[in-house]
Amino acid sequence: MKLSRQGWTGLAALVASLVLFALTLELKPNPLVPIGPGFYPRIVLGLTAALAAALVIFDWLAAKAPRSPARPNYELVACVFVIVGLYAAALPFLGFRISTFLFVAALQGTLEPPRAAKGWGMLVLSALITTVASYVLFERYLQVLLPRGRWTGW
Repeated sequence: MKLSRQGWTGLAALVASLVLFALTLELKPNPLVPIGPGFYPRIVLGLTAALAAALVIFDWLAAKAPRSPARPNYELVACVFVIVGLYAAALPFLGFRISTFLFVAALQGTLEPPRAAKGWGMLVLSALITTVASYVLFERYLQVLLPRGRWTGW
């Protein structure tokens, strides 16, 4: 089996997540609580194992054509750090929903700028879906209090 660096990383992540998943099976449940202490770790580790296995499989199936190494794009890395910093700074003022929408849109637009109006529409739709899904999952389902904006109260 010939794997690239990404394939070996996926294999290491797969082994680690499977070992940790097996360790969660030893956690003793509390009879008073319907969800045991291993429930959420098993979800995360199971998802990690599935994604790592997919990485190994795709790397193994990929054509091994020689590729020239990509030139590092330090400007893009610096730009992403600035966007993440602005997101963290905006959270207390704008709140989770507005800040997350702007963050996802800005980051996606920076990493792969849209070329047409349809691309801009997809960028806005993607940011909206990500924000709504994150809000519903954390605030409503998991009942995690997300930051409210001082300026917006939202």
